[in-house]
Amino acid sequence: MAVGTIDLIGRPAAPGEQLADAFRRPITYLRISVTDRCNLRCTYCMPEAGLPWIPKPQILSFEEIERVVRAAAAVGVRSIRLTGGEPLVRRDLVTLVGRLAAIEGIDDVALSTNGLLLAETARALAAAGLRRVNVSLDTLRADRFEAIARRPGLERVLAGIDAAFEAGLVPVKLNCVVMRGRNDDEIADFAALTADRPLFVRFIELMPVVDHASEQRDLYVSADEILARIGALGSLEPAAGPGGNGPARYFALPSARGAVGVISPLSHDYCERCNRVRLTADGRLRLCLFGDHDIDLRTPLRAGADREALAALFRAGMLIKPERHHLRLGEPASRMRAFSEIGG
Repeated sequence: MAVGTIDLIGRPAAPGEQLADAFRRPITYLRISVTDRCNLRCTYCMPEAGLPWIPKPQILSFEEIERVVRAAAAVGVRSIRLTGGEPLVRRDLVTLVGRLAAIEGIDDVALSTNGLLLAETARALAAAGLRRVNVSLDTLRADRFEAIARRPGLERVLAGIDAAFEAGLVPVKLNCVVMRGRNDDEIADFAALTADRPLFVRFIELMPVVDHASEQRDLYVSADEILARIGALGSLEPAAGPGGNGPARYFALPSARGAVGVISPLSHDYCERCNRVRLTADGRLRLCLFGDHDIDLRTPLRAGADREALAALFRAGMLIKPERHHLRLGEPASRMRAFSEIGG
Protein backbone atom coordinates (compact mmCIF):
# COMPACT_ATOMS: atom_id res chain seq x y z
CA MET A 1 0.00 0.00 0.00
CA ALA A 2 1.49 3.32 -1.00
CA VAL A 3 1.14 5.94 1.71
CA GLY A 4 2.64 9.23 2.74
CA THR A 5 3.21 12.62 1.21
CA ILE A 6 6.26 14.77 0.58
CA ASP A 7 5.53 16.65 3.80
CA LEU A 8 5.30 13.45 5.84
CA ILE A 9 8.40 11.91 4.32
CA GLY A 10 10.45 15.07 4.60
CA ARG A 11 9.74 16.03 8.21
CA PRO A 12 12.33 14.72 10.72
CA ALA A 13 11.24 13.18 14.00
CA ALA A 14 10.57 15.92 16.53
CA PRO A 15 12.20 15.72 19.99
CA GLY A 16 9.76 14.15 22.42
CA GLU A 17 7.26 13.37 19.68
CA GLN A 18 4.40 11.04 20.58
CA LEU A 19 2.95 9.00 17.75
CA ALA A 20 -0.86 9.03 17.72
CA ASP A 21 -3.46 7.82 15.26
CA ALA A 22 -6.39 9.71 13.76
CA PHE A 23 -8.53 8.72 16.77
CA ARG A 24 -6.08 10.29 19.24
CA ARG A 25 -4.84 6.97 20.58
CA PRO A 26 -1.15 7.20 21.57
CA ILE A 27 0.86 4.44 19.87
CA THR A 28 3.59 3.39 22.28
CA TYR A 29 3.87 -0.36 21.64
CA LEU A 30 5.46 -2.27 18.76
CA ARG A 31 5.07 -6.02 18.42
CA ILE A 32 7.73 -7.62 16.23
CA SER A 33 7.36 -11.02 14.61
CA VAL A 34 10.93 -12.26 14.22
CA THR A 35 9.87 -15.42 12.37
CA ASP A 36 6.72 -17.01 10.99
CA ARG A 37 7.94 -20.51 11.90
CA CYS A 38 6.88 -22.50 14.92
CA ASN A 39 7.90 -25.76 16.59
CA LEU A 40 4.27 -26.59 17.48
CA ARG A 41 1.23 -27.16 15.26
CA CYS A 42 -1.64 -26.09 17.50
CA THR A 43 -4.97 -27.18 16.09
CA TYR A 44 -6.55 -23.71 16.29
CA CYS A 45 -3.58 -21.96 14.73
CA MET A 46 -2.26 -23.84 11.71
CA PRO A 47 -2.52 -27.09 9.72
CA GLU A 48 -0.52 -30.08 10.96
CA ALA A 49 1.77 -29.82 7.93
CA GLY A 50 2.50 -26.18 8.72
CA LEU A 51 2.04 -23.17 6.47
CA PRO A 52 3.89 -21.90 3.40
CA TRP A 53 6.81 -20.29 5.21
CA ILE A 54 8.14 -16.91 4.18
CA PRO A 55 11.35 -17.40 2.13
CA LYS A 56 14.41 -16.64 4.23
CA PRO A 57 15.65 -13.72 2.04
CA GLN A 58 12.38 -11.91 2.75
CA ILE A 59 12.76 -12.14 6.54
CA LEU A 60 14.13 -8.98 8.15
CA SER A 61 17.66 -9.22 9.51
CA PHE A 62 18.49 -8.18 13.07
CA GLU A 63 20.13 -5.04 11.70
CA GLU A 64 16.95 -4.15 9.78
CA ILE A 65 14.76 -4.78 12.84
CA GLU A 66 17.04 -2.56 14.91
CA ARG A 67 16.74 0.25 12.36
CA VAL A 68 12.94 0.03 12.48
CA VAL A 69 12.94 0.12 16.28
CA ARG A 70 15.25 3.15 16.36
CA ALA A 71 12.78 4.96 14.09
CA ALA A 72 9.84 3.83 16.23
CA ALA A 73 11.56 5.06 19.39
CA ALA A 74 12.11 8.45 17.73
CA VAL A 75 8.34 8.93 17.42
CA GLY A 76 7.40 7.74 20.90
CA VAL A 77 7.27 3.93 20.87
CA ARG A 78 8.54 2.77 24.26
CA SER A 79 7.70 -0.93 24.50
CA ILE A 80 8.73 -3.84 22.28
CA ARG A 81 7.39 -7.38 22.28
CA LEU A 82 9.09 -10.12 20.26
CA THR A 83 6.71 -12.72 18.84
CA GLY A 84 6.51 -15.28 16.04
CA GLY A 85 5.57 -17.91 15.06
CA GLU A 86 7.77 -19.00 17.92
CA PRO A 87 10.48 -16.37 18.43
CA LEU A 88 12.91 -18.68 20.22
CA VAL A 89 13.39 -20.75 17.05
CA ARG A 90 15.11 -17.69 15.54
CA ARG A 91 18.85 -18.26 15.90
CA ASP A 92 20.74 -15.93 18.27
CA LEU A 93 17.61 -14.16 19.48
CA VAL A 94 19.55 -13.14 22.60
CA THR A 95 21.69 -10.91 20.37
CA LEU A 96 18.62 -9.10 19.04
CA VAL A 97 17.27 -8.61 22.57
CA GLY A 98 20.52 -6.96 23.60
CA ARG A 99 20.52 -4.65 20.59
CA LEU A 100 16.93 -3.54 21.12
CA ALA A 101 17.25 -3.11 24.88
CA ALA A 102 20.16 -0.72 24.30
CA ILE A 103 18.16 1.67 22.08
CA GLU A 104 17.54 5.05 23.67
CA GLY A 105 13.86 5.51 24.43
CA ILE A 106 12.99 1.81 24.61
CA ASP A 107 11.94 1.11 28.19
CA ASP A 108 10.62 -2.42 27.94
CA VAL A 109 11.49 -5.48 25.84
CA ALA A 110 9.23 -8.51 26.35
CA LEU A 111 8.74 -11.90 24.70
CA SER A 112 5.76 -14.10 23.80
CA THR A 113 6.71 -17.77 23.57
CA ASN A 114 5.27 -21.27 23.69
CA GLY A 115 7.92 -22.03 26.32
CA LEU A 116 9.47 -25.12 24.75
CA LEU A 117 12.91 -23.50 24.51
CA LEU A 118 12.61 -21.11 27.44
CA ALA A 119 14.29 -23.17 30.17
CA GLU A 120 17.64 -23.14 28.38
CA THR A 121 17.48 -19.48 27.30
CA ALA A 122 15.77 -17.57 30.14
CA ARG A 123 18.93 -16.50 31.98
CA ALA A 124 20.72 -15.36 28.83
CA LEU A 125 17.65 -13.44 27.67
CA ALA A 126 17.35 -11.69 31.03
CA ALA A 127 21.05 -10.81 31.01
CA ALA A 128 20.64 -9.31 27.53
CA GLY A 129 17.87 -7.00 28.69
CA LEU A 130 14.60 -8.92 28.35
CA ARG A 131 12.17 -7.78 31.02
CA ARG A 132 9.10 -10.03 30.85
CA VAL A 133 7.65 -13.14 29.21
CA ASN A 134 4.23 -14.38 28.15
CA VAL A 135 3.99 -18.16 27.86
CA SER A 136 1.25 -19.87 25.85
CA LEU A 137 -0.18 -22.95 27.57
CA ASP A 138 -3.64 -24.38 26.84
CA THR A 139 -3.71 -27.41 29.11
CA LEU A 140 -2.09 -28.85 32.23
CA ARG A 141 -2.50 -32.44 31.02
CA ALA A 142 0.32 -34.06 29.03
CA ASP A 143 -1.96 -36.13 26.78
CA ARG A 144 -4.17 -33.15 26.02
CA PHE A 145 -1.13 -30.94 25.36
CA GLU A 146 0.00 -33.31 22.62
CA ALA A 147 -3.51 -33.47 21.17
CA ILE A 148 -3.82 -29.67 20.96
CA ALA A 149 -0.23 -28.83 20.00
CA ARG A 150 0.30 -31.96 17.87
CA ARG A 151 3.66 -32.24 19.61
CA PRO A 152 4.72 -33.38 23.10
CA GLY A 153 6.27 -30.90 25.50
CA LEU A 154 4.20 -30.03 28.58
CA GLU A 155 7.06 -30.72 30.99
CA ARG A 156 9.40 -28.51 28.95
CA VAL A 157 6.91 -25.65 29.04
CA LEU A 158 6.43 -25.97 32.81
CA ALA A 159 10.22 -26.01 33.24
CA GLY A 160 10.39 -22.86 31.10
CA ILE A 161 7.90 -21.08 33.35
CA ASP A 162 9.98 -22.00 36.41
CA ALA A 163 13.13 -20.77 34.65
CA ALA A 164 11.45 -17.45 33.83
CA PHE A 165 10.68 -16.86 37.50
CA GLU A 166 14.22 -17.84 38.50
CA ALA A 167 15.70 -15.47 35.91
CA GLY A 168 13.58 -12.56 37.10
CA LEU A 169 11.50 -12.32 33.92
CA VAL A 170 8.49 -11.13 35.85
CA PRO A 171 5.61 -10.66 35.80
CA VAL A 172 5.08 -14.02 34.13
CA LYS A 173 1.87 -14.11 32.13
CA LEU A 174 0.30 -17.38 31.03
CA ASN A 175 -1.93 -17.29 27.92
CA CYS A 176 -4.61 -19.97 27.57
CA VAL A 177 -6.88 -20.20 24.51
CA VAL A 178 -10.17 -21.63 25.79
CA MET A 179 -12.02 -24.18 23.64
CA ARG A 180 -15.32 -25.77 24.55
CA GLY A 181 -15.05 -29.53 24.94
CA ARG A 182 -11.27 -29.49 24.59
CA ASN A 183 -9.87 -27.64 27.58
CA ASP A 184 -12.66 -25.54 29.11
CA ASP A 185 -12.94 -28.05 31.95
CA GLU A 186 -9.49 -26.83 33.09
CA ILE A 187 -10.46 -23.17 33.58
CA ALA A 188 -10.65 -23.60 37.36
CA ASP A 189 -7.34 -25.48 37.45
CA PHE A 190 -5.60 -22.65 35.60
CA ALA A 191 -7.20 -20.03 37.87
CA ALA A 192 -5.99 -21.96 40.92
CA LEU A 193 -2.39 -21.47 39.76
CA THR A 194 -2.68 -17.81 40.78
CA ALA A 195 -3.29 -18.62 44.44
CA ASP A 196 0.26 -19.27 45.66
CA ARG A 197 2.42 -17.73 42.96
CA PRO A 198 2.55 -14.25 41.36
CA LEU A 199 1.34 -15.68 38.07
CA PHE A 200 -1.10 -13.91 35.78
CA VAL A 201 -3.25 -16.37 33.84
CA ARG A 202 -5.04 -14.80 30.88
CA PHE A 203 -7.86 -16.66 29.13
CA ILE A 204 -8.17 -15.80 25.43
CA GLU A 205 -11.38 -16.15 23.45
CA LEU A 206 -10.93 -18.45 20.46
CA MET A 207 -10.78 -16.44 17.26
CA PRO A 208 -11.72 -17.59 13.76
CA VAL A 209 -8.47 -18.32 11.92
CA VAL A 210 -9.07 -18.77 8.19
CA ASP A 211 -8.86 -22.56 8.03
CA HIS A 212 -10.99 -23.12 11.15
CA ALA A 213 -13.65 -20.41 11.08
CA SER A 214 -16.56 -22.84 10.73
CA GLU A 215 -15.72 -24.97 13.77
CA GLN A 216 -14.94 -21.90 15.87
CA ARG A 217 -18.65 -21.37 16.57
CA ASP A 218 -18.86 -24.71 18.40
CA LEU A 219 -15.60 -24.25 20.32
CA TYR A 220 -16.06 -20.61 21.34
CA VAL A 221 -16.35 -19.74 25.05
CA SER A 222 -16.96 -16.08 25.87
CA ALA A 223 -14.99 -14.12 28.44
CA ASP A 224 -18.18 -13.63 30.47
CA GLU A 225 -18.68 -17.39 30.75
CA ILE A 226 -15.04 -17.88 31.68
CA LEU A 227 -15.29 -15.34 34.51
CA ALA A 228 -18.54 -16.88 35.73
CA ARG A 229 -16.88 -20.27 36.01
CA ILE A 230 -13.89 -18.85 37.89
CA GLY A 231 -16.28 -17.00 40.18
CA ALA A 232 -17.47 -20.36 41.47
CA LEU A 233 -14.07 -20.65 43.22
CA GLY A 234 -14.61 -17.44 45.18
CA SER A 235 -15.51 -13.81 44.84
CA LEU A 236 -13.65 -12.16 41.96
CA GLU A 237 -12.55 -8.57 42.46
CA PRO A 238 -11.22 -6.30 39.69
CA ALA A 239 -7.43 -6.11 39.85
CA ALA A 240 -4.89 -3.73 38.42
CA GLY A 241 -2.98 -6.55 36.78
CA PRO A 242 0.76 -6.72 36.27
CA GLY A 243 1.22 -3.71 34.01
CA GLY A 244 2.50 -3.96 30.47
CA ASN A 245 0.68 -3.12 27.28
CA GLY A 246 -1.82 -5.87 26.74
CA PRO A 247 -5.60 -5.87 26.30
CA ALA A 248 -6.51 -8.10 29.27
CA ARG A 249 -8.99 -7.19 32.00
CA TYR A 250 -7.81 -8.59 35.35
CA PHE A 251 -9.55 -10.03 38.39
CA ALA A 252 -8.23 -11.63 41.57
CA LEU A 253 -9.51 -14.41 43.78
CA PRO A 254 -9.44 -13.81 47.55
CA SER A 255 -5.85 -13.77 48.93
CA ALA A 256 -4.38 -14.85 45.59
CA ARG A 257 -0.81 -13.78 44.88
CA GLY A 258 -1.54 -13.54 41.15
CA ALA A 259 -4.60 -12.77 39.07
CA VAL A 260 -6.68 -14.02 36.17
CA GLY A 261 -7.37 -11.99 33.06
CA VAL A 262 -9.60 -12.26 30.02
CA ILE A 263 -8.75 -11.16 26.49
CA SER A 264 -11.99 -10.78 24.60
CA PRO A 265 -11.62 -9.60 21.00
CA LEU A 266 -15.08 -10.90 20.13
CA SER A 267 -17.35 -10.37 23.11
CA HIS A 268 -15.81 -7.13 24.45
CA ASP A 269 -13.38 -5.68 21.96
CA TYR A 270 -10.68 -3.34 23.23
CA CYS A 271 -10.14 -1.29 20.08
CA GLU A 272 -10.71 2.02 21.87
CA ARG A 273 -7.60 1.24 23.96
CA CYS A 274 -5.42 0.08 21.09
CA ASN A 275 -1.88 1.39 21.53
CA ARG A 276 0.00 -0.89 19.17
CA VAL A 277 1.22 -1.63 15.71
CA ARG A 278 2.97 -4.76 14.47
CA LEU A 279 6.00 -5.47 12.36
CA THR A 280 5.68 -8.72 10.44
CA ALA A 281 8.63 -11.03 9.89
CA ASP A 282 8.85 -9.94 6.26
CA GLY A 283 8.84 -6.24 7.09
CA ARG A 284 5.27 -4.98 6.83
CA LEU A 285 3.99 -2.52 9.41
CA ARG A 286 0.54 -3.82 10.21
CA LEU A 287 -1.83 -1.24 11.64
CA CYS A 288 -4.53 -3.69 12.80
CA LEU A 289 -4.09 -7.35 13.59
CA PHE A 290 -7.34 -8.32 11.88
CA GLY A 291 -7.34 -5.91 8.96
CA ASP A 292 -5.70 -5.29 5.62
CA HIS A 293 -4.04 -2.01 6.57
CA ASP A 294 -0.27 -2.24 6.32
CA ILE A 295 2.80 -0.50 4.95
CA ASP A 296 5.84 -2.03 3.32
CA LEU A 297 8.95 -1.16 5.33
CA ARG A 298 11.27 -3.79 3.89
CA THR A 299 11.58 -2.09 0.48
CA PRO A 300 12.64 1.30 1.87
CA LEU A 301 14.87 -0.40 4.45
CA ARG A 302 16.76 -2.21 1.72
CA ALA A 303 16.89 0.93 -0.39
CA GLY A 304 18.78 2.68 2.40
CA ALA A 305 16.04 4.64 4.17
CA ASP A 306 17.39 6.51 7.20
CA ARG A 307 15.75 6.87 10.60
CA GLU A 308 13.82 10.01 9.64
CA ALA A 309 12.36 8.40 6.51
CA LEU A 310 11.29 5.32 8.48
CA ALA A 311 9.81 7.53 11.22
CA ALA A 312 7.80 9.31 8.54
CA LEU A 313 6.34 5.98 7.44
CA PHE A 314 5.20 5.34 11.01
CA ARG A 315 3.46 8.72 10.94
CA ALA A 316 1.91 7.95 7.58
CA GLY A 317 0.59 4.69 8.98
CA MET A 318 -1.41 6.65 11.53
CA LEU A 319 -3.49 8.04 8.67
CA ILE A 320 -4.77 4.57 7.74
CA LYS A 321 -4.90 2.83 11.13
CA PRO A 322 -8.58 1.85 11.47
CA GLU A 323 -10.72 2.75 14.44
CA ARG A 324 -11.60 -0.88 15.13
CA HIS A 325 -11.67 -4.36 13.74
CA HIS A 326 -14.90 -5.90 12.44
CA LEU A 327 -14.31 -9.47 13.52
CA ARG A 328 -17.46 -11.54 13.99
CA LEU A 329 -18.09 -15.00 15.36
CA GLY A 330 -17.57 -17.55 12.60
CA GLU A 331 -16.03 -15.09 10.16
CA PRO A 332 -12.33 -15.67 9.43
CA ALA A 333 -9.67 -13.18 10.48
CA SER A 334 -7.98 -12.82 7.14
CA ARG A 335 -4.66 -11.47 8.32
CA MET A 336 -3.95 -13.22 11.62
CA ARG A 337 -1.26 -15.85 11.30
CA ALA A 338 -0.68 -16.97 14.88
CA PHE A 339 -2.29 -16.57 18.28
CA SER A 340 1.07 -15.38 19.62
CA GLU A 341 0.12 -12.07 17.98
CA ILE A 342 -2.75 -11.51 20.41
CA GLY A 343 -1.83 -11.29 24.08
CA GLY A 344 0.29 -8.35 25.24
